[in-house]
Amino acid sequence: MLNGNASFHLHTIGANAASRPALGGNIDTDICIVGAGFTGLWTAWWLRQTCPERSITLIEAEHVGFGASGRNMGWISGKPIGHRGRLAQNPRGDAAVVDLRRACIEAVTEIPDLMRQHGVEIDAHHGGYLQFARTPAGLARAHATVADRESWGLGEADLRYLSADALREHIRIDGVLGGLYSPHCTRIQPAKLAVGLAGLLEARGVTIFEKTPALNIAPGRVTTAHGTIRAKVVLRATEAYSPALPGHRRAIIPMRSSILATEPLSAAEWDSIGWQNAEGLYGAEHAPFFATRSEDGRILIAGRGFPYRYGSAFDQNGRIDTPVVGALEQGLATLFPAVRPRIAHAWCGIFGVPRDWAPAVSFDVATGIGSAGGYAGQGLAGAYLAGHTLADLVAGRGETRWTRLPWTNRRSPDWEPEPLRWLGARVSYHLFRAADRSEQRSLTPKTSRFARFSRWLSGRP
Repeated sequence: MLNGNASFHLHTIGANAASRPALGGNIDTDICIVGAGFTGLWTAWWLRQTCPERSITLIEAEHVGFGASGRNMGWISGKPIGHRGRLAQNPRGDAAVVDLRRACIEAVTEIPDLMRQHGVEIDAHHGGYLQFARTPAGLARAHATVADRESWGLGEADLRYLSADALREHIRIDGVLGGLYSPHCTRIQPAKLAVGLAGLLEARGVTIFEKTPALNIAPGRVTTAHGTIRAKVVLRATEAYSPALPGHRRAIIPMRSSILATEPLSAAEWDSIGWQNAEGLYGAEHAPFFATRSEDGRILIAGRGFPYRYGSAFDQNGRIDTPVVGALEQGLATLFPAVRPRIAHAWCGIFGVPRDWAPAVSFDVATGIGSAGGYAGQGLAGAYLAGHTLADLVAGRGETRWTRLPWTNRRSPDWEPEPLRWLGARVSYHLFRAADRSEQRSLTPKTSRFARFSRWLSGRP
């Protein structure tokens, strides 16, 4: 089993190392984007459409797709992004939040279609997603999600309840009681999207420097270890890696998600599981597992364990601890006890979580500084749309569909100083696990009080 090495996605396409030069001295550019993950790449893409005459430079501390963009589960999902109530605190109220949800749903097909038009293969499969419940409380939450769909402007074609028998027609999970299905999810190979998008940008005149970490961002300039970039506009697209920059230590915290990829399963093993449409899969627990069937017939399973490290520390090239590997293997066994595939690769990635669990996209015309991020695990659709918003703000296009979204020019409060945020994260996730254990023993459909208190403590939606 390979542990770390960024991710299975990057490793299999040979994109787990820098392939572009570092900055070689002081330069001038119109727009400098810090971070070549999906937020930076999509911002550059939309800026190239709105500001074709401006020069654009991206700098990346490691290599294209090194962070969450190359390490995630590969879901472009129409699920909601961020805390609905907090995002609704904008001039347009809840209508703007509903617009964001609808834009996420459209992104599910727009991104693959756009890449297909430009000849970039990303292994896209539009299979939708399934949520499964194995406790009465989880089943009640699935029912509540479906009951709430009309408030999002959705109908049965967008989201529907599945009985245990109906869910087993999609996939055979041990002990399932029921769940829900939505067609709004496309599985992709995320590293192929990141690398392919970077190539399209370079073909359109965008310059990308790798192995060039930003040391400081200020109006009109970005200071790096290899020189200074002078730019009229500076855009920070560092997402979970933002705490490394001065002034952003508590703006966002990096949360880890750990993933295993199995060896390809046999045809007989897949027949025993079903899952022929390769839907995205996740549980109704408070600390759920997520799973995907890959293009080449593997299972990818993810979980978050204790996802926060003291001091907003980052991972070591994606390596995860042995107990986490064991917990994910055990989780896979609880889903499909008749199948015990070999594990091929284990890794983790980090995603950015703001204190109020609501993303923000902002641009200050006076300073020329902008930023986008805080998708809290919904970054594939989120970054695509946030890049659109940020590009329109930079271009000064006034009120557009993208600038009317509820994340525009909002600000999240800072996280608490250490050791409070570390203690809060530990307590919160212990409580979520206690809630799951309590609900597994209980026959009541009521959500555990441990989970209710943990959501209050963490601010999680």
